[in-house]
Amino acid sequence: MLYHSGRIVVHGLNPLDQVQVMGTSDKKQEAEAERARQLQLVEALMEQGVSFADPARVDIRGELRCGKDVFIDINAVFEGEVSLGDNTRIEPNNVIRDSEIGSGTVIHPNCHIEKSKTGSDCEIGPFSRLRPGAELADRVKIGNFVEVKKSTIAKGSKVNHLAYIGDTTIGTGVNIGAGTITCNYDGANKYRTIIGDNAFIGSGVELVAPVEIGKGATIGAGSTISKSAPAGKLTLERAQQATISSWKRSTKKT
Repeated sequence: MLYHSGRIVVHGLNPLDQVQVMGTSDKKQEAEAERARQLQLVEALMEQGVSFADPARVDIRGELRCGKDVFIDINAVFEGEVSLGDNTRIEPNNVIRDSEIGSGTVIHPNCHIEKSKTGSDCEIGPFSRLRPGAELADRVKIGNFVEVKKSTIAKGSKVNHLAYIGDTTIGTGVNIGAGTITCNYDGANKYRTIIGDNAFIGSGVELVAPVEIGKGATIGAGSTISKSAPAGKLTLERAQQATISSWKRSTKKT
């Protein structure tokens, strides 16, 4: 709109599409405008070669960069700056925020990944959580109900089931058994756990930081380890098992 010789001159603009002139005066229109914008973002990625199981069921709330032959399944949410390497596969119901996913990596359903980085050919989930500071090298496996926070996990290591890894450095070829946790917090301060290459941590182990597990060490299942374990040796710590013959189980009062 311009003023010219006392007159108002109005120039028309041609919108590129309907989305640019959509009204947003109520919640329904706001939702329609958001979905239209999301479809634009998805269509731009499809033009680059990204495959979507259903373009209508993806949310991009920031910047999503994708390599070649990426597949994204339904109900994926991307927040902040996210990059997906070549041949990555994002399965249903994942939330990925400010993270970098390496080429060939598969994110199984129902994972939450924030401010983390994976190498190539990793496998995450289902039901895994990578918290800020999680850094995985190539071919690392993080299984179901595993939480990793502020830790580095080297090439080929596995944390397959029901584990918590916090403030930890894990070497190459390490196996972490089901139910293992790193006890990194004493109520006031946090400490680091170091696990050497090719160590084997049995199921149900508690590693009380600060503690170091040597290369090739084996930690027996059910142990609580509060002192460093030597390389290449079996270390275990268990209380003596006892049976109390006089004990009787409580019964429900009728």
